[in-house]
Amino acid sequence: MHHQWKFWLLGLGFSGLVMVAGSYAQENQEALVEEGLGAVLSEVASGDGGVEASEEEREYLTWAAELWQSIDRKTGSINIGAAGATLNIPDNFYYLNADDANKVLVEIWGNPPGQSVLGMLFPAGVTPFDAESWAVTLEYEEDGFVSDEDADEIDYAELLEQMKADTQGESEARVSQGFEPIELVGWAATPYYDEASHKLHWAQEIKFGDADVNTLNYNIRVLGRKGVLVLNFIAGMEQKELIESNIDTVLALAEFEQGSKYEDFDPDLDKVAAYGIGALVAGKLAAKAGLFAMLLIFLKKFGVIIVIALGAAGKALFSRKKS
Repeated sequence: MHHQWKFWLLGLGFSGLVMVAGSYAQENQEALVEEGLGAVLSEVASGDGGVEASEEEREYLTWAAELWQSIDRKTGSINIGAAGATLNIPDNFYYLNADDANKVLVEIWGNPPGQSVLGMLFPAGVTPFDAESWAVTLEYEEDGFVSDEDADEIDYAELLEQMKADTQGESEARVSQGFEPIELVGWAATPYYDEASHKLHWAQEIKFGDADVNTLNYNIRVLGRKGVLVLNFIAGMEQKELIESNIDTVLALAEFEQGSKYEDFDPDLDKVAAYGIGALVAGKLAAKAGLFAMLLIFLKKFGVIIVIALGAAGKALFSRKKS
């Protein structure tokens, strides 16, 4: 029953939450995130915050407060046992484990259940309820050792044209299922592979339907002995400069442990992946699953929230999603 208020507050953003929750100055945002957002929302929901709110608004605020307080935000060394990797989370970020990441993706951002993420990374001072937030999802694909022998031979302009054609095919399938069309506009950052660290990163600009703001799809891949760590940024194109200012930090925080590093590959024992660097960028078989599934996250967070801010149109969209 409180889903519409969920979307309303998502569209409102953190500053709107602060305004609804009481007269807290914008400069206190980080302190609220770290210490008191849940308490503030609880106070307003209980009627003790001196703010008038309807019963339905209070119901949502109670739900949001309980959910936020249930999320365990971590920093420091985080072991990702499933991948044989370690994340070193600095104080200017916080990490959510798989369970909490799914709470954000499914319960707060409205994605379908069954997300395969191992965790999520958020900048400190930002909550998932903030319409201006951005995050990084973490996954692991254990398809084998990915050879980087072709890294210097890839024509990324040609690869982009292939990816555009694949995306067009996926877009037609989406439209037939009642979703907005998608368009791969081009590279927001040309793919770059660091042979020393065995880390690959690139960015795409993607357009959903008639949205005024395009989506930024920024990707990092960390190659290991038996598979690849997959880090995907969830952000808007207007946040490109901000994301790029944090790329080096995010690149540095993910490392495979001894025995699972790229250099530990043993051709006599280990499986070799059926694809190389170029296919990682293209999403391997993008038309089959990868790009389509990944874009649903961006659609839910940005395409939906932007439309819901329009009010009546948002209600219509919510009804269509629910059916």
